[in-house]
Amino acid sequence: MAEALVDRDTALVDTVTPATAGGRGNGLRRAWRGESRRDKRGVGTAPRRRPVERRYRQTIRRIDLWSVVKISICFYLCALVVLLVAAMVLWWIATAFGAVKNVEDFIGTLIGSDDFELLTWRLLRGATLIGLVLVCIMVVTTVVGAAFYNLFSEILGGVEITVVEEE
Repeated sequence: MAEALVDRDTALVDTVTPATAGGRGNGLRRAWRGESRRDKRGVGTAPRRRPVERRYRQTIRRIDLWSVVKISICFYLCALVVLLVAAMVLWWIATAFGAVKNVEDFIGTLIGSDDFELLTWRLLRGATLIGLVLVCIMVVTTVVGAAFYNLFSEILGGVEITVVEEE
């Protein structure tokens, strides 16, 4: 025994059954009070649309080793430049506060020399050469890691990722 009640303002049809007639928020009570569903949302507001999203799976089976070489060289060289610039700035700050002179005096008393000096440009050149050697080692390590990934992905099937595209 269901009764249909038509709301004239919104042209919505609410079905009221005896089981839900006493419940809160049904269409029968709204109609008796002169309200419609639109009154609760506000005048002129459109119903909310759910964002449409598309999901699909991608599998990464192979990594191009030449791309790994190019990216890793750029990354590690940029990291070396940042570290060298930061070291130079810290050296200049330490020189301004007199810490370098105190270290030079301390090392001079340890080795028994009165005129010991740290040669700034030799230290910078040495740090640069050591940094370049480390860049080469890290590039080779990264390429070997990518080659191992390619070998293991042939056996195990690669890495699956889920891409979610939202509008």
